[in-house]
Amino acid sequence: MVAGPTAVGKTEYAIGLAQLLDGEIVSADSMQLYKYMDIGSAKPTRQEQEAVPHHLVDEIDPREPFSAYEYQKRAKEAIRDIFKRKRVPVISGGTGLYINSLIYEMDFSAPPASEDFRKKMEKLALERGHEALHQLLKEKDPLAAERIHPNNVKKVIRALEILEGGSDCVREFRQSFVMTKDYEVRIAGLTRDREELYDRINRRVDSLMRAGLVDEVKKLCAMGLTEQAISMRGIGYKEIFGYLAGEYDLEEAVRLVKRNTRHYAKRQMTWLRRYEPIRWFDLSVYEREGSREGLSPKERVCRDIAAFYREG
Repeated sequence: MVAGPTAVGKTEYAIGLAQLLDGEIVSADSMQLYKYMDIGSAKPTRQEQEAVPHHLVDEIDPREPFSAYEYQKRAKEAIRDIFKRKRVPVISGGTGLYINSLIYEMDFSAPPASEDFRKKMEKLALERGHEALHQLLKEKDPLAAERIHPNNVKKVIRALEILEGGSDCVREFRQSFVMTKDYEVRIAGLTRDREELYDRINRRVDSLMRAGLVDEVKKLCAMGLTEQAISMRGIGYKEIFGYLAGEYDLEEAVRLVKRNTRHYAKRQMTWLRRYEPIRWFDLSVYEREGSREGLSPKERVCRDIAAFYREG
């Protein structure tokens, strides 16, 4: 697995690693899996996808609902197929919940309940209070009710959704962090000096704007997508949607995209540092050291990650 914050260079290095290992890439990016959303998601180019087979990229209609349950199912099917063909699956991405679904024994077998159910529970909380909602959870799963505070309405509703979806109980949070037994996991974390990463983020956003991000969002709106769609909540899309809705000018939209992307990168690093099996590769250090042993910095990184993989 090649993980890291946005704009660190995951796509480039995952492709290099897959070429060394005779592998195929399974994306763990919550935006790149959508069709028609090429620019704002910084999706791998056609040339990059032709260099190495990619899975879970450009597969889902953004107008359709998509969940971590569906992602886990599709990604594990792809991983099994890659193994069956005696090749190496290289997971590449930075969406924490998607990564968790592949490295931990997380049970998504009961999909979330419908949007109608969620709205019904929200209405119950509004009309009868948090305690009434919590009492409903207590009747269905007393242990879950003990763990979840009545004032945490969002979490209470999520627990009720799980139960409504067919589960007989809501598992304790820490029970979701047992390493999977389906395969051995190797996580290579990519990082850079913070200022360098932030500069790359700012330059990437400028590049996305030049590539036509505003027109891409206009086309998505013409397809019927609104700010309520899960696919349109991604950074880059929601800010441009706000600009098109007249909430602020284009300069402010770009500023928000850059700021929100930097904040997201910081959250990603916090999330990734929780993984015990991760080994970090500082790309800034490799690039400062330059070429060695006849290898470029990129080639050295890919070689070292491949060696890390082969340790198993």
